[in-house]
Amino acid sequence: MTIASPGIGANLDVNSIVTQLMQIESQPLTKLAQKEASYQAELTAYGSLSASISTFQTQMSALSTASRFSAVTATPSDATVLTASAANNATSGTYSIEVTGLAKQQKLVADGKASLSTPLAAVDSTLTFDFGTISGTLNPATNHYDPGATFVSAGAGTKTVSITAANSSLSGIRDAINAAGIGVTATIVNDGSATVPYRLVLTSDTPGAASSMKVSVSGDAAIDTLLANDPQGVQHLSENVTAQNATLKVDGLTVSKATNTVTDVVPGVTLNLLKTTALNTPITLTTSRDTSAVQSAAQNFVDAFNSLNTSLTKLTYYNATTKQAGALQGDITARNIAANIRLTLSTALAGAGGYTNLSQLGISMQKDGTLALDSDKLQTAISNNSVDIASVFAQTGRATDGLITYSGGTSSTTPGSYAVSVSQLATHGDSVGSGAVGSLTIDGTNDTLQVSLDGVAGTVTLAHSTYPTTAALAQEVQSAINSVTAFATAGSSVTASASGGNVITITSSKYGSTSTVSVTGGNGLANLLGTPTETAGVNVAGSIGGVPATGSGQTLTGAAGTNAAGLALRVAGGATGARGTAYYSNGYAYQLGQLASRYIGTDGLIANRTDGINASITDIGKQRDTLNLRLADIEARYRAQFTALDTLMSSLRNTSTFLTQQLANLPSTSSSSK
Repeated sequence: MTIASPGIGANLDVNSIVTQLMQIESQPLTKLAQKEASYQAELTAYGSLSASISTFQTQMSALSTASRFSAVTATPSDATVLTASAANNATSGTYSIEVTGLAKQQKLVADGKASLSTPLAAVDSTLTFDFGTISGTLNPATNHYDPGATFVSAGAGTKTVSITAANSSLSGIRDAINAAGIGVTATIVNDGSATVPYRLVLTSDTPGAASSMKVSVSGDAAIDTLLANDPQGVQHLSENVTAQNATLKVDGLTVSKATNTVTDVVPGVTLNLLKTTALNTPITLTTSRDTSAVQSAAQNFVDAFNSLNTSLTKLTYYNATTKQAGALQGDITARNIAANIRLTLSTALAGAGGYTNLSQLGISMQKDGTLALDSDKLQTAISNNSVDIASVFAQTGRATDGLITYSGGTSSTTPGSYAVSVSQLATHGDSVGSGAVGSLTIDGTNDTLQVSLDGVAGTVTLAHSTYPTTAALAQEVQSAINSVTAFATAGSSVTASASGGNVITITSSKYGSTSTVSVTGGNGLANLLGTPTETAGVNVAGSIGGVPATGSGQTLTGAAGTNAAGLALRVAGGATGARGTAYYSNGYAYQLGQLASRYIGTDGLIANRTDGINASITDIGKQRDTLNLRLADIEARYRAQFTALDTLMSSLRNTSTFLTQQLANLPSTSSSSK
């Protein structure tokens, strides 16, 4: 039977009845909504906690490097003479410095030309630049070197520039040299001459006496006449500025350096020379530990911890008076995070040297759970032992032997102290001639060598010349080998020298078993090396913590499976035998940074917890959908039942009315009896 609307029969308020009944039936939905809101609040709280831990992790990572706690300042008494910066390994001290000369770059000037754009050559040409030292007298009238001058290559390798005939104008040559990136800058100057005003100027990019240029030209004669310049031969360029080293006196000792940036005179200090001092008027350079940087880093550590502690407290608090609680009050994950952080801070460090806990540096836990810094106590610690402060905060390593340096550790390295012993020092591979060089004149009959350097093969071609000494020829060998692209690409290079008896030795710059020099052929082999003796380099060998370590080049690395696993130490030289102690420490900032990373990582505690919460919210959604379907069925059933009841009641009412009417129409009993 079709019902048009509820209540059409007996006028029952079916809608109101069903609505009230459905409110009772829907109570599980309300509970689900409350549960979902609780989960959402928990998710929001975890999002806030994750953000706080992420910030904390970033701050701890910044404090995990030793350089934050071992900075050194270098202050000159006159900053117009020089500026200075100090590395962390610089020691405190005072130095007297007198700058007597600044390093200069060589400048070579070509003859003038009438045009910038007119090609000068009929055929293509190649410019070859070599860099080295010139010995001899420069004639001030010609700006050329007098006969007898010599050029000795520095051995860094030659550089070439291609000049096409079509692009052989002054501007074309300038652009080709600059585009080649060979360490030479070309410019054009107008000297005001009426007929040939344009002059090409070549400037070495590197200052210092060993950066003088020798320019060779193959190809067009016009280019040769313009640019070829051999200080001990034909010179077509004028030397308007002579290359020279910087000269200075440090504590009365005379020093000569190739550049105005001096890095190896005062250990750990870089000097940038700006001008010369007045005669016998030195300035003072003072180096000292930057205690303000240590104070600042320690305060940053305290502030970072306190900020995270505040966030954790807000999320986990409970006020018994107001009955108010944080969103994560009682949450096991939040409690574990707070407990693990405090456990880390209360655990003494291993391998940290003189300091093993924060309280020794004036950092202590307060009653309210925050950290506080006693700056005076920290300053005392800095004054007493500044070297070990970095190890309290950062991931650090150090060795007691000055020729052994810490190179790194891994997650497998256990903090602690390890005895170091060296049984074999690393060496270079080399090739030593069997006798004196046959001829100092190099030409087409003896100018090539087939060389294998550190396992890479290449062909070497020597410049044709008569060299004044075996040492000069050795420098040419060095330069030619280092010019081979295959070697440079592999990061390999050599040094070549002449020893007593005019014997040439070629030595790889690398250390270890992969360091080899083998001269296998070439028409110059017999003249230069005869039958050379070739010796491969060897790796450093020794032990760390009493266990044999792995040697590679100059680096000893702790053996896998031991406490020293992954601890890498570079042994730069010294003697064999016991070499002191190496220390490795994971400071508090490093440990806390690693701990924080595990909490906020994709597989961390917070991620796992929020994944579980999201799964619960998804499950609530499924329960809600199922319950809504069931409630729809219940409501339909209620409506059907109450509509049927309404119809039944209407029918009964109609029957009642009919019967009442019928009874009223029955003849009266009393009337019939009369």
